[in-house]
Amino acid sequence: MAVTKFYTTEQALKKAQHFCSYQERSHLEVQQKLYSFGLKKTDVAYILATLIESGFLNEERFATLFAGGKFRIKKWGKIKIQYELKQKYISPKNIQKAISAIDYDDYIKTLNKLAITKWKSLKKDTIITKKAKTTRYLLQKGFENTLIQLAIKNICTENNTN
Repeated sequence: MAVTKFYTTEQALKKAQHFCSYQERSHLEVQQKLYSFGLKKTDVAYILATLIESGFLNEERFATLFAGGKFRIKKWGKIKIQYELKQKYISPKNIQKAISAIDYDDYIKTLNKLAITKWKSLKKDTIITKKAKTTRYLLQKGFENTLIQLAIKNICTENNTN
């Protein structure tokens, strides 16, 4: 049976500063962490305000780094990134800034590379099945349908198939 440790406001502030210093955090993550320390609502609000004022918490910075990381590392599309940021209660303005920070040329290159890789992995399937499976895969990754269809059209043109 785990014993929950309760912290004073000062102790919780120090722990929260450490929690925010080694990785960017959303306000929601920090708030949940503070509540897990057994703090009251007023104490949590005070600590969050202090962290924001001192620069430990910054929603715009978090959103931009989150979007860039998920795009570069996990190869997520903009739709999936937007959805995940909404789940973390990031403001629409900051979500838009984070999405627009993704370089368009890199985005298209990544989409095309993923489409080609998926297409080549479907060796025994018919053209229609390849199109459907590739589309489904890229939609799941969070890419826009119009860009997906364009990428598949380019693959078909290069392979002289329809």
